[in-house]
Amino acid sequence: MAKKSITGAEALIKSLEKNGVEYIFGYPGGAAIPIFDALVDSKIKLILVRHEQGAAHMADGYARVTGKPGVVLVTSGPGATNTVTGILTSQMDSVPLIVLTGQTITPALGKDAFQEADVFGITTPIVKHSYLIKETEDIPRVVKESFHIANTGRPGPVLIDLPKDVTSADFKGDLENPTMDLPGYKFPTYGDKEKIKRMAQLLRLSKKPLILAGHGVVISKASEQLKALDRKSTRLN
Repeated sequence: MAKKSITGAEALIKSLEKNGVEYIFGYPGGAAIPIFDALVDSKIKLILVRHEQGAAHMADGYARVTGKPGVVLVTSGPGATNTVTGILTSQMDSVPLIVLTGQTITPALGKDAFQEADVFGITTPIVKHSYLIKETEDIPRVVKESFHIANTGRPGPVLIDLPKDVTSADFKGDLENPTMDLPGYKFPTYGDKEKIKRMAQLLRLSKKPLILAGHGVVISKASEQLKALDRKSTRLN
């Protein structure tokens, strides 16, 4: 019996399942319909929202509570652009987010097609990385890379733009063992010693030091180290 082929959209959903996705926050639309159709037989639960911005904020909240990337699924054009505020929020607050946007078919890209928007270009300044997928075989690799980028270093949002003809086409590629290709992606694993020494000097010289700690302390689980720094700086003064 011949092996049943799957679509790019089904490969996308299977790739999300392999990365531990349990919920998707989304609002349907034409360009993303193949992806929503692929969700019907998936264990992933769709949380239907009333506005795309709400999907981004809900996924952001899910990520903050669970520590796992929140996943957003919306359609092209206004559906995609409505997520911008939520994407910027997650970027500013170091929240891992995966934003899946439907897009017009690849032959129509750049031709002002119906509900086409350059969401790749629009979101470039406010994401850790953006992808525009043009071949079905790239889907598993891109999904794997997206979760890696969103979770590592300083967490943040990654956007994947998915043309409708790609998600509708038969999948051709390796679904089980995608290999990441991120030669330029590096993130610091140790603090800058010179900056730390400078901070210590300033604390030692200050009369009333004020430590303004942000979300980075929480996500890096550095609360005890922060308390120790506070106690030490208090003794110094």
